Amino acid sequence: MITFLIRAAIFVVSAALGLIVADLILPGFYLHWNDWWGFVLAVVIFAVLQSVLAPWLFKITRRHANALIGGIGLVSTFVALLIAVIVPAAGIGIDGPVAWIIGTLIVWLVTALATWLLPPLFIKKRVEERRS
Repeated sequence: MITFLIRAAIFVVSAALGLIVADLILPGFYLHWNDWWGFVLAVVIFAVLQSVLAPWLFKITRRHANALIGGIGLVSTFVALLIAVIVPAAGIGIDGPVAWIIGTLIVWLVTALATWLLPPLFIKKRVEERRS
């Protein structure tokens, strides 16, 4: 159970990192920093949708369009961003097609790297704590 919670926290942190990096380096992709609740809501909406959409899209794609499996992460990131932008209370905005395309790539890349690099750090600590 603890490992599941650590993985969930890492996924939420990776989603926040992806959105923050896109906000910092991409014009047209912005987070509303004046409303902290909107930022938290955007991160939670994005993280939950991403975690639900990726496996679902993978299953659908594997069944109907096997050649497109490699793009599942990008598609689920785009759809999660789209829904997060549509929610009025979420503190995220994306203006223009370039910001949508590059923003999707940035968020996908940062979240992928974070979910790959962070778990060994935290889970390794947890294993060492159990051994002692």
